[in-house]
Amino acid sequence: MTILQAVVLGLLQGVTEFVPVSSSGHLVLVPWLLGWDDPGLTYDVVVHLGTLAAVVLCFWRDVLKLLSGTWQIIRQGKATTTEARLVRLILISAIPAAVLGYLASDFVEGLLGSPRIVSLLLVVTGALLVGSERLGRRDASIEGMSLVDALVIGLAQGCAILPGISRSGATISAGLVRGLRRYDAARFSFLMAIPVIIGATGSELMGAIAEGLSASQVLQLGAGFFAAAVAGCLAIRLLLHHLTAHTLRPFAYYCWALALAVLILSVVR
Repeated sequence: MTILQAVVLGLLQGVTEFVPVSSSGHLVLVPWLLGWDDPGLTYDVVVHLGTLAAVVLCFWRDVLKLLSGTWQIIRQGKATTTEARLVRLILISAIPAAVLGYLASDFVEGLLGSPRIVSLLLVVTGALLVGSERLGRRDASIEGMSLVDALVIGLAQGCAILPGISRSGATISAGLVRGLRRYDAARFSFLMAIPVIIGATGSELMGAIAEGLSASQVLQLGAGFFAAAVAGCLAIRLLLHHLTAHTLRPFAYYCWALALAVLILSVVR
């Protein structure tokens, strides 16, 4: 992998992790379209850490509140403050992703080499976005969320282990169906990504460090991390601004157009 490829894929990861068009799907389709080799697990881990950095930078005030709420739960053994209740909701939402990720990891790996399956799942992502706009009440805030709401949104996040199902798209859509406003659904979607990314990347990163990295690999990984973090920050801010006055439908149309283009190209090839 060249530095240019590392930067391009890092930018792609940063944008598509938060814009509801499936980062995993794009990281399968773009190298396939351009004829690039698979960047490997270590690179995938590092660019996900870049998107984690983007969430922390954009929501640092919320992160501080989450840390305060975590300490309150540890100290008192129960969630009595607004911050602690939000921590509890985020932790509950992470359970389905952890369970499904553990049970279905081998199955999902088998899908990563199939652009046609990824394209079909992009169609599903588009349907989720349009359907949630039709079904959602969009009148509730994060503060009014229940444990059932968190679990439903967490189940949507768990389904996003499939390449082509957008994590942000699935979770924002689930939030809308559960009555959240678009902005609040997106904000909870981004915050609930924090424990999932930490859990998914922690062990793999330690393994990569233990195996050792060459100077060229460090440069490539650093470029990917920085690109993902910068692109992620911009994507978060632009999406939140968009959702204050606009719907998710444009992203659905993009998913459908990309899926159709890839399906046609896969037949031609």
